[in-house]
Amino acid sequence: MGVVADTWSWLTTGENWSGTGGVWDRLGEHLFLTLVCMVIACAVALPIALWLGHIGRGGALAINISNVGRAVPTLAVLVLLTISPLGRSELWPTVIALVLFAIPPLLTNAYVGMREADRDVVEAARGMGMSGGQLLARVELPLAYPLIMTGVRTATVQVVATATLAAIAGGGGLGRIITEGFNTYRTPQVVAGAVLVAVLALLVEGALVLLSRWLDPMRRRTAGGPASGAADADAAAGRGVPVSATS
Repeated sequence: MGVVADTWSWLTTGENWSGTGGVWDRLGEHLFLTLVCMVIACAVALPIALWLGHIGRGGALAINISNVGRAVPTLAVLVLLTISPLGRSELWPTVIALVLFAIPPLLTNAYVGMREADRDVVEAARGMGMSGGQLLARVELPLAYPLIMTGVRTATVQVVATATLAAIAGGGGLGRIITEGFNTYRTPQVVAGAVLVAVLALLVEGALVLLSRWLDPMRRRTAGGPASGAADADAAAGRGVPVSATS
């Protein structure tokens, strides 16, 4: 009970939240690091996964290569990058390590989502005269959207949790609260930092769930004006009003 009470006392002390190195400051650093890593990882993984899923070739090889990032511990990659010339920067070793960690779920889920899109709908859309680009953007992508967003949520939560390692490379984030607690033998601070990271991961997960539902093209079509991708997919499947393939 002593540790629990002391942890609560640390979390409810205003001076621990304000100023440089306070919780709000470290939270901003943590969110910035997560955002940078996810933007880079999505920019690398999603175009490759969507294209390979569209053409139906090379996906297994790309997934196996990306999964090497799962086999190598993120901490090991971070340490190697820290002692390399990149270690002169506090940011890039952590960013590269976390991007490598985020790519596998993004690539795997997006590729599988594209390949598991209803083939009858895809073939019907192709029979309507859609070009490859139209088929990808207006039929396959809306159908693959749920799995794509699952990959984004999984990768983001993993990055939020693993970004605590940034403190090892001298970076910021909530991990600094934990490492500072270890260095000063303050167990309540260590526990408080871990609680903050866990709560942040849960909040990010919940926010992404809501965002994915709000952006879902199928939901937007049902709720109001038809989203072009959902309308084309339904039309190709014979469930909606036919849509011109050249629109």
